[in-house]
Amino acid sequence: MINDKLKKSGFLNIPVPENIDLVEAIKRLKREKNAVILAHYYQESEIQDIADFVGDSLALAQWAAKTEADVIVLCGVHFMGETAKILSPEKKVFVPDSDAGCSLADSCPADEFEKFIKRHPGHTVISYVNTTAAVKTLTDVVVTSTNARRIVESFPPETKIIFGPDENLGNYINSLTGRNMVLWKGACHVHEQFSLEKILALKEEHPGALVLAHPECKTVILKIADCIDSTSGLLKFSTHSPVKKFIVATESGILHKMQLSNPGKVFIPAPPNDATCACNECNFMKLNTLEKLYNCLKYEVPEIFISEEVQRKAVKPIRKMLEISGL
Repeated sequence: MINDKLKKSGFLNIPVPENIDLVEAIKRLKREKNAVILAHYYQESEIQDIADFVGDSLALAQWAAKTEADVIVLCGVHFMGETAKILSPEKKVFVPDSDAGCSLADSCPADEFEKFIKRHPGHTVISYVNTTAAVKTLTDVVVTSTNARRIVESFPPETKIIFGPDENLGNYINSLTGRNMVLWKGACHVHEQFSLEKILALKEEHPGALVLAHPECKTVILKIADCIDSTSGLLKFSTHSPVKKFIVATESGILHKMQLSNPGKVFIPAPPNDATCACNECNFMKLNTLEKLYNCLKYEVPEIFISEEVQRKAVKPIRKMLEISGL
């Protein structure tokens, strides 16, 4: 048994052995435990490189639903681990650091969201996947940035809809669909911080560079973007575009995959308002490290637990999303 005193700040605080080859040790543990490592595009490059699969929220949910591994290690943030556990309740699901939260999920407490829903009776509730399991139990269908428009448009135009928690994404989907969804006022701290002035300055410095933006960005950023899409959508666009230079307005972890997929192209991180930073990182995503991943696999902590009742309720809107998306 692991002494609880050894656990600190959401991860197992045991130093890894000196002179260990972490990559080989993680691969060995993965084989021994029949584990799969799933990583989000926003993870550090060394975690992306060792993962069995790297993707956005939708792709990670798909993999969690279909994997035959006994153990899932989700290298991302906490709600992603919860989603994996909801879809695969019979499997052990771990995250390297359970303090890897999400500012967007935190902006939508389940009790407050429930009150919001009650103030708008007769509305279908659509929630972004970046929410807690508790919020998903209050939801009719979950969406990701990849499929949000398609799922919203699957409902008749007269359908009254509540969309939460990302107000920027909701506004963007309203503009595309002509809907008037009632929006919860939540936001991602990373995508809220991009500087319009600094992006425009980069465009002057790099003539011909295209601006790629995630729809969680503010409207002023989306208005100057050449491509607005999910993380995986931005990656595909940059790969298929003949243009050689891009300014990327989303979490800077995606630049690793973009550069690997397009070695002859240049990717410039869009800067935040903070004058001291040249790129925009999610401090929660960056909590995960190879050392924590090693300890997570070796000692099988921190583990994600979901009650049977929450799992039963929360899985319905996720499976409805996958069904509508044809996945």
